[in-house]
Amino acid sequence: MAVSYIPASSPVTGSARRPRQVTVTGASGRIGRSFCAYARGRYALRLVVRREDQAEDVRAYGEVVAGDLCDTGIADRAVAGSDTVIHLAANASARAEWDSLRRDNIEATYRTFDAAVRAGCRRIVFASSIHAVSGYPPGYQVHEEDPVNPGDLYGVSKCFGEALARYIAVQENVSAIVLRIGSFQTPETAEQAENLPLMNTFLSHRDLNQLIGRCIDDESLRFAVFHALSGNPFNRMDIGTAQELVGYDPEDDFTALNRELADLQLKAVVKPHDERHRD
Repeated sequence: MAVSYIPASSPVTGSARRPRQVTVTGASGRIGRSFCAYARGRYALRLVVRREDQAEDVRAYGEVVAGDLCDTGIADRAVAGSDTVIHLAANASARAEWDSLRRDNIEATYRTFDAAVRAGCRRIVFASSIHAVSGYPPGYQVHEEDPVNPGDLYGVSKCFGEALARYIAVQENVSAIVLRIGSFQTPETAEQAENLPLMNTFLSHRDLNQLIGRCIDDESLRFAVFHALSGNPFNRMDIGTAQELVGYDPEDDFTALNRELADLQLKAVVKPHDERHRD
């Protein structure tokens, strides 16, 4: 059985500089913009976008670097002096073709990780995906120690990033945390009746932002895989490891937000597996 986390033998501390210098790649994407708005003032942000025309989306939150992370020079500029690198940049389409995935999700990920190692960064937080384990049957709840099981080539590309994260943590002495991100959506999306299929994969903006922040600040882990979902009662992926190791405390629950489910109060009605009904 694979071990999903490795404790640090001593605290994983970076420079004494406060606030921490944090690089966010893919900063103009949905997750990037949400996290930058949350993190402004908490960290000194360097925001990496692919094109100059995307810079205005995030310029209010910190320093901007525009360019292709497959370019070693851009990758070096992006991570120079950073304590932590949040690597969000990717082609996030489950229908993406291999040539794009190879470049955007494999080559760019390698260049970013390699630059972070050479720059002496303390930690990388890698945005993986539920697609890395979406090949499991629908009724199976995935735990972090289960082998990867991608259901599409996008998931395959994320498995590469997960393996690379473990490699740099163990072999290159740069701490790494992998986040398998579920269906990143607003509460308004969860409210809508037609979005019931998101019930077991829903992840709110504020819950993911909280978890990323906890991953930045943690000093106890050399490596870990965490599942990033909200506190939904029927989660496709178990979130207990993140709760236990970094104190993740999700605030949202799809079944409490959705109009079709809220009145059912499922968390109060559904009994734990180890609780026996008594007459």
